[in-house]
Amino acid sequence: MFDLVKHKNKFLGVSAVFVIFGIASMAIFGFRLAVDFTGGSLWQIKVPGSDVQKIEELFKSDLNLPVSGISFDRAENIYAVTLGELSDDDRQASFEIIKSKFSSAEDLDFWRVSPSVSKELKQKSMTAVVLVMVAISLYVAFVFRKVSKPVSSWKYGLITLITLAHDVIIPAGVFALLGKFIGIAVDTNFIVALLVVMGFSVHDTIVVFDRIRENLTKARTSDISLENIVNISVNETFVRSINTSLTLVLVLLSLYFWGPAGLQYFVLTMLVGTVVGTYSSIFVASPLLVVAHKFALKRG
Repeated sequence: MFDLVKHKNKFLGVSAVFVIFGIASMAIFGFRLAVDFTGGSLWQIKVPGSDVQKIEELFKSDLNLPVSGISFDRAENIYAVTLGELSDDDRQASFEIIKSKFSSAEDLDFWRVSPSVSKELKQKSMTAVVLVMVAISLYVAFVFRKVSKPVSSWKYGLITLITLAHDVIIPAGVFALLGKFIGIAVDTNFIVALLVVMGFSVHDTIVVFDRIRENLTKARTSDISLENIVNISVNETFVRSINTSLTLVLVLLSLYFWGPAGLQYFVLTMLVGTVVGTYSSIFVASPLLVVAHKFALKRG
């Protein structure tokens, strides 16, 4: 049987390093925000058989448009151009120039996000993440309310909150880094992915916590320590947790490499979050129960 508790400081230390990295990355680089959060326009154009570099030069030099980013779906030959404010007349005139150079060009889609709407979206997205974390933690504390010994139910909720923060901070830090060096922008899909990751992570954490609760109930008449119960519980659920996560990771990898380009960064967020969430549910949440218990014993 693997002794998780014996090595808890190593596992918690690894998590602490990555959390510090995530916080530092966000503080130093910030996020590259998509149109959803900055306001502006997004124009999708299909140009079969075109050269990416020529299209970029066309938009930035010949058309003299306020371009902030261009992404390319190679499989579909679709360009997604992020711009500042662009009127319908300017857009029509620009497309005529594009059409004159690339006769097969198609104007697929165009939409605007006003600054006021983007500001509201940003605020609501941040609020949603925080509220979901708090709501899930309160729910876990409520579900484990009958488990008072040796760890109070509110500590289960608090530990859940800590692990959820862990599962949000690390992917967010990764995307802050990618935004700085590769130009990946954060949009509403990123927020949705974080919310999905939190749901998956807490599900895995509850499975482990529930097994700990069952084993605590069985051990009430014995002298077995919490450390041993945690070790037994984690070992009993380990294979199930890894297999569930591995199945999801394989699906996400398939989507990342062969799925629509528009979902690529959403899937990447899910991939990072799934790996981090699986780690936290096994190697962070359960050891923190032991740490909380020992801290309570020291305080008397």
